[in-house]
Amino acid sequence: MTIDEFFSKHSSVAVALSGGVDSALLLSLAAEKAERSKAYFVKSQFQPAFELEDARRVAEGAGVQLEVINVDVLSHSEIASNPENRCYYCKKLIFSTIIDSAERDGFDVVCDGTNATDDLDDRPGARALKELGVLSPLRLCGIGKPEVRLLAEKRGVEVYAKPSYACLATRIMSGNPITARALEVIEKAEGELFSLGYSDFRIRSRGEGALLQLGRCDFELFVSLREQTAAVLNKYYENAFLDLKERSTDE
Repeated sequence: MTIDEFFSKHSSVAVALSGGVDSALLLSLAAEKAERSKAYFVKSQFQPAFELEDARRVAEGAGVQLEVINVDVLSHSEIASNPENRCYYCKKLIFSTIIDSAERDGFDVVCDGTNATDDLDDRPGARALKELGVLSPLRLCGIGKPEVRLLAEKRGVEVYAKPSYACLATRIMSGNPITARALEVIEKAEGELFSLGYSDFRIRSRGEGALLQLGRCDFELFVSLREQTAAVLNKYYENAFLDLKERSTDE
């Protein structure tokens, strides 16, 4: 199936917009090829503020209306308790909310930005989307991450080069309860590291401490910013450690 064939078959689509490049490209394509489209962004404690800012710019650039839906994910014990399948419950809640809003607005289909190279093996979140009937046009049409970035750049999508950014809940180890305070600290600390110039990293909560994981380019940056980086981490955590293994996943 081609992307044109998808939108010929599904001409009225609601797009779950995360602020990342995959859903941003999907929204750009939907705006051009579907007869009717709208973007939905779910704002919860798991999304940093910049994701919503990016989503607003993406929707504006595509000329598509954006609806922001507030969801208190931490009020659901099956999510806040942080079991191994937390993502299943979280995706089920978020996309059920989007589906309700999309149905109210008269849309036939809800789509997400999962692409053809995303590894969905044993991913609880992917199971939730399948159960809810959410469609993934990029994956269905064989469009993987490299092509996503190329197409997004070609189409002038602002976030085409944005690194993958998993939700803040992934920073806390399964089995450890997720609190609003822990998420707030992670967001603030990561925000300060972004301001130093880091772009591909994660701060993993380890009790009262933190583990900093860096991608290849950020390891090179760390050499010149070691003291500033330590100052940021020590501001928010009792202990901070550097993972000497290069970060290689989207988690």
